[in-house]
Amino acid sequence: MDIDIQSFDIPRAVTVYPDRAGVRWWTKAWFNNREEGEASVEIEREQAIRFIHDNIEKDVWLEEFYPKQMEIYHNAIEQTKEQLLMNRIG
Repeated sequence: MDIDIQSFDIPRAVTVYPDRAGVRWWTKAWFNNREEGEASVEIEREQAIRFIHDNIEKDVWLEEFYPKQMEIYHNAIEQTKEQLLMNRIG
């Protein structure tokens, strides 16, 4: 049985932004529509440019800069899949 992961996916948003001088760059992420989001992480300018130009997929980016949160994300998806499978079987 295939399960469409899109039907129960957890929202994830991410952005990059510079300081006022455009010298230092950060990335920030939000999981599950939480208003506050995660702590910003300083990144290299070149990384920000690659992300802005869509040269890095969102989940790859999140895995690199927010690995603990992505581990929780993957665990939640797996638990949901297991629950759906058990409901279909039972």
